[in-house]
Amino acid sequence: MRIKPVATAVTSLVAAGLGAGAAAVAAGRYGSRAALRPGPAGPAGFGGARLRVIAATDGQVTLAPGAAPALSPETYGLTGDGVHAVVGPVLRAESWDGGRLVRRLERVTYGSLDPGTRVRLTPKVYEGTPASALGVAYEDVTVDGPLGPLPAWYVPGARGTCVIAAHGLGGTREQTLAALPLLRELDLPVLAPAQRGDPGAPPPPGGRGALGHTEWPDLDAALHWALRNGARRAVLYGWSTGATMALRTAAESAAADGVAGVVLDSPVLDWRAAVRALAGRSGAPGRPALPAPLRGLAVLAAGEYGELDAPLAVPEAPSLLLQGQADDVAPPAAARAFAARGGDRLLLREVPDGRHAALWNATPRAYEETLRRFLTPLL
Repeated sequence: MRIKPVATAVTSLVAAGLGAGAAAVAAGRYGSRAALRPGPAGPAGFGGARLRVIAATDGQVTLAPGAAPALSPETYGLTGDGVHAVVGPVLRAESWDGGRLVRRLERVTYGSLDPGTRVRLTPKVYEGTPASALGVAYEDVTVDGPLGPLPAWYVPGARGTCVIAAHGLGGTREQTLAALPLLRELDLPVLAPAQRGDPGAPPPPGGRGALGHTEWPDLDAALHWALRNGARRAVLYGWSTGATMALRTAAESAAADGVAGVVLDSPVLDWRAAVRALAGRSGAPGRPALPAPLRGLAVLAAGEYGELDAPLAVPEAPSLLLQGQADDVAPPAAARAFAARGGDRLLLREVPDGRHAALWNATPRAYEETLRRFLTPLL
């Protein structure tokens, strides 16, 4: 069934005889459900700029820009109908208003960047499986989740510490692929499970998520799987709502003693700010934008789900918190306040140009070096 844009839905409700107040409340609830709906709609909160290809030749792609995020530095995916490519830094920006933007073209994964092709930026630089995207051998395994079987990728490694990777809202296991080359270099086994709402996984109750607060038992099940299948300890590595799952698992799992460390990339620590931002996003399937005056109602409606107020404890295990200063979904102020509670147990590293769950993209080499230094003592 086709989902109507929010503005159209509100108009229809009023036309049907509902008062403006009732229509606004309904729209707020609609917006909160859209913001919290899981599924592969692209990493939530990135809001990739809409672009048009002018030309792609000689290792460069020329784009007609649609919004300032197209100027985001370093490495991003470029995706559209039937095409995926990877672009590097901005080489030239000319007459921004209606002008042209030239970025380095790293590779075309599939399809063709023909003139006129409509594309958008995405943090996802790899598509497929570890083998098809990176040439990394892996096994398809199944984690017995609390709602049913969860398909997972397992990449073997010689170390006794297994990294368990949890993607964020709107993402898929492919979000974890950018970190895989470094994890393989460190010879760490990696388990990347699907979560409720992902393709091949059970749907979430009520068709909505809770920003990691109700989904964390899926990651807990993956932790138990790893410890039963040869791992002595595990590092929980989560992006966005996957980071929330990691925090809840480290605090509440019966196997928490097996957690050697926690990596938090763009953790959602202020759910109100996240719902407000996600309700205002447009362009992602199933997540039409809510008009600005109604976003506060989306936050109030999301507050009806009491689990969002569950407190998040600083892990007992050593933890690394990676935060983008340009993140408008997970505010830097929330990360700084959380890190201050952690003392010596929690290391905060901020990325000046980092947007939500796109920190590797902004500074790949610095990101990987920070991750390497954190993980090495935990091997």
